[in-house]
Amino acid sequence: MRRREFITLLGGAAAAWPLAARAQQGERVRRIGVFLHLAADDPESQVGIGTFLQRLRELGWTVGRNLRVDHRWGATDPDLVRRAAAELVALAPDVILASGGTPVRALQQATQTYPIVFVAVTDPVGGGLVASLAHPGNQTTGFTLFEYGTSTKWLELLKEISPQVTRAAVILDPAGVGGRGQFEAIQAAAPSMGIQLNRIDASNPDEIKRAIDSFALDSNGGMIVTAGRFAEFFHELIISLAAQHRLPTVYPLRRHVSSGGLVAYGPNQANQFWRAAGYVDRILKGEKASDLPVQTPIEYELVINLKTAKTLGIEVPPTLLALADEVIE
Repeated sequence: MRRREFITLLGGAAAAWPLAARAQQGERVRRIGVFLHLAADDPESQVGIGTFLQRLRELGWTVGRNLRVDHRWGATDPDLVRRAAAELVALAPDVILASGGTPVRALQQATQTYPIVFVAVTDPVGGGLVASLAHPGNQTTGFTLFEYGTSTKWLELLKEISPQVTRAAVILDPAGVGGRGQFEAIQAAAPSMGIQLNRIDASNPDEIKRAIDSFALDSNGGMIVTAGRFAEFFHELIISLAAQHRLPTVYPLRRHVSSGGLVAYGPNQANQFWRAAGYVDRILKGEKASDLPVQTPIEYELVINLKTAKTLGIEVPPTLLALADEVIE
């Protein structure tokens, strides 16, 4: 662009600014805090926030016009989590969006005043975040990551994608109530499928490696990774060990398959952010978070990584491929 054209354009824009400012005078700017348990550059975080803001725009809320959004990211260090929660609360937001149980718990400890809408929480009742799904209380509500009954689908998928499996290691976070509930659902279904379960309670990478190395010594094995904070932090290690030992493995979320896992069945997380925007809109318009029931997922997705299947020597049944929402090749 030539200098004269640039000056003309700048002058026109400057003249428009007072008009825009006058048009927005009198419209109250609302403030939303956002605290996600994943990193800022994580693809799932970007998709989730993009979906959330798009839905808010559809509902009449636009950043820079009548909305301000403050972000905090990551939830691996307890001190940093508490600090980020305190920082958001100090900004006096009208409502806070949070993903993952750890940020929600930290926010509840920091405030009992500002409403919280959560996504990607496995068991909010068992974790003590809400009193019940129908009547959450505590100025907190949101959208659960799983219903325990869907955990049996992981076992069915493992058997369907690798019929020779007779042993399944179920990896769960020993510190999380969600993992235990998912394991119990899988355990109830295992006898009817002729599968012997091996529960792996591991709290650090060394324990994970030792447990999987030991499990892989016998044949006809496969693995299931339950949903929760543990799966998020250590999924790359688990995927690597599954490849090393040629163990067919079922994961709870799409992100695990896009990182090299074999197959995943779980909720569409973008849909949770879309629905959360609806709750935020209702709270900004005067409803109380404690009056809005916690909701379970309504959209699930099946994702298969064919490249990983070929590496493991697995031929995915055509019927399963036809059911897949996404196939990574």
